[in-house]
Amino acid sequence: MTKSPSRYFAPPGGLTPQTSLMTGRAVFTEAYCVIPKGCFSDIVTSFLPGWDMTRMWLIARPMSGFSETFSQYVMEVGPGGGSDTPEPEAGAEGVIFVTAGEIRLAIDGQPHELRPGGFAYLPPGAAWQIRNRGKANAHFHWIRKLYEPAPGLAAPKAFVASDGDIQPAAMPDTDGRWATTRFVDPADLAHDMHVTIVTFQPGGVIPFEETHVMEHGLYVLEGKAVYKLNQDWVEVEAGDFMWLRAYCPQACYAAGPGPFRYLLYKDVNRHARLRGTGAFGR
Repeated sequence: MTKSPSRYFAPPGGLTPQTSLMTGRAVFTEAYCVIPKGCFSDIVTSFLPGWDMTRMWLIARPMSGFSETFSQYVMEVGPGGGSDTPEPEAGAEGVIFVTAGEIRLAIDGQPHELRPGGFAYLPPGAAWQIRNRGKANAHFHWIRKLYEPAPGLAAPKAFVASDGDIQPAAMPDTDGRWATTRFVDPADLAHDMHVTIVTFQPGGVIPFEETHVMEHGLYVLEGKAVYKLNQDWVEVEAGDFMWLRAYCPQACYAAGPGPFRYLLYKDVNRHARLRGTGAFGR
C-alpha cells in the first residue's frame, strides 16, 4: 500500500522585500556550507541550454578543495516545459526526486509519471527526456555525478520508485526514531553513489560526530532540527541545504514537533584514486 506522501518543501522563489532584515543563517566555511531557504530567490536562478520553461537553483558543484564528486540542482519547470536533451555530459549518471507537481519522464523510450516523492535513477548513457504535463510548476532535485566504472561490474540499470512505497529501515537500537529510506540495495556495488531519505522522529539523534570521507548534500524536505557541522551547532528547517566536504564532523538532534526528513547524497563503493589529482574524471 502506498503511504501518504510527506510535505516536501519546494522553493517558491520571489524576492525578499526591502523591509526585511538582512541578517540570516547562510554560512560558507572550509568544511561546510548552509544555504537557507530564504536564499532561494529569483535573483540566484539561472537557465539551462536545451531546456524550455525552466529555471534552476544550482546549489552544489564540484569545487577543488571542497566537495568534488557531484552537482545538485533544484529545478522548476513550468507547464509544458522540460527537455528532450537534458544531460550534456558523457558518462554522467543522475538521480531525480520530485517535490511538487507532476512530470513525465521517458527513459530509453519507456514513459513514467512521477509525482511528489517520485524517484528515478538515470545511468550513464541513458537516453531520457522530461516534461511537465501538469497545470502547475513542477519542482524536482537533479543530482549529477560522473559514473566511476569498476572492474567486473556492469553499470546499474535505470529504475523509478517512490518514497511512499518504500518502508524506511530503522537504524539499530533507535526504536525507529532514526530511519533511512533506501532506493538502492547498499550491497549492490555497481552503484557508486547513494541518494536516500533520512527521517528522524522528534527526539531522534545522531549520537556521535560522524567523520568520514564521503561527501554529502542534505536538502531538508520536512521539519526542523539542530545539526552539528564541524565545530558549530546550526539550526536548519525545511527548504535549507547543507553541503559537506569530506571529513566534516556531523551530528544531529531533531527537536520536533514533527518528523525531520532530508534528501541525502553520498559517494560510496569505490577505491581511493592513487594517481592524478582532484575528483574522478579529471
